[in-house]
Amino acid sequence: MSSRQSRPVGRFFLVVSTLVGLLHIYIALRLLPALAAPLWLYFIALGWLIFSAAAIPLAMLARFFVKRQALADALAWVGLSAMGFFSSLLVLTLLRDLLLPIAYLLVSEQTFAQLVVFSARAVVSLAGAATLIGFINVRRTPAIVHIDIPLAGLPPVLQNFTLVQISDVHIGPTIKGAYLQAIVDQVNSLNPDLVAITGDLVDGSVAQLREQVAPLKNLRSRYGNYFVTGNHEYYSGAEAWINYIKSLGIEVLLNQHIVLYHNRAPLVLAGVTDYNAQQIVFAHKSDPAAALAGAQSLDAVKILLAHQPRSAAAASAAGFDLQLSGHTHGGQFWPWNFFVPLQQPYTVGLHKLNKMWIYINRGTGYWGPPKRLGGRGEISCIRLVKQENP
Repeated sequence: MSSRQSRPVGRFFLVVSTLVGLLHIYIALRLLPALAAPLWLYFIALGWLIFSAAAIPLAMLARFFVKRQALADALAWVGLSAMGFFSSLLVLTLLRDLLLPIAYLLVSEQTFAQLVVFSARAVVSLAGAATLIGFINVRRTPAIVHIDIPLAGLPPVLQNFTLVQISDVHIGPTIKGAYLQAIVDQVNSLNPDLVAITGDLVDGSVAQLREQVAPLKNLRSRYGNYFVTGNHEYYSGAEAWINYIKSLGIEVLLNQHIVLYHNRAPLVLAGVTDYNAQQIVFAHKSDPAAALAGAQSLDAVKILLAHQPRSAAAASAAGFDLQLSGHTHGGQFWPWNFFVPLQQPYTVGLHKLNKMWIYINRGTGYWGPPKRLGGRGEISCIRLVKQENP
């Protein structure tokens, strides 16, 4: 990293370290005195908080400072795992602090004193349980989710046309090629007509992750495999990734479309760049209308691949029948699922906007902490079916 690049990274590291440190001090002040634990256990807990406060910022920026990939990955594993536990610990501590004043007004002084100790221990126990369950979920092979999309006027020859979607794999420090190969094997077992990869495939540069992404060349489908960029591609060098993904035999759709013919019936498949791509690569402004240019009047099913659900309004206006998206991870773990609607119109699953269906994959991998609550990652197996009684 050049000295010019290192200055903003260094400032970011300082800001993050300060914020994370202050939040750890808050936890220490609010929980440790209330645990009523033996002195030796108190010092272990304090030691963990100090370690966590240092490990979390380091994990977020290890790839910028550490040249040895194995060491950078190890730092990321430790720090991101600590982040997963600390995230639940922080949220539950805040919730405890909101509820204790109410309890103080409702119970006796003796009962309240007992509640202070019990609630502090419950916070630590629940945070630990959530982290363990979340870790087990992310390390399991993603679940195959079957979805039927009912389309009015679907030609009989397109009945049961199958698209398999993967999204938000986030290959990087904690997700490697072996995990991706397991995904590829699952996808191939479904014998799809086509495969759609709706962005956020990577967290890192081509130089760092070339070999880890290589299993994608083993994807098999009848009409090919297609990719659109997500926001994390732009954080990781989008143009280099676009070229590398093309070299794996995967077609990248950058505000453009292709027309496939299945038993002589046309199907339009389009793709747009990430909703915010323009902020990093100006020429990559996301444009669903441009992606469909020249095919609007074609009597065919029109499908859009768009990383963020926020593309739905423009996609519906452009005349698409179906949009496939990701980005949200289904919230990944509580309580962050409640914050997704502040940015995105849809969080997970199947929805309808005017005449257009939109399906949001909950993420085939995960981002940040190795933690997912509410189920495993997802491989979406989508069938087109004729809508009855439209």
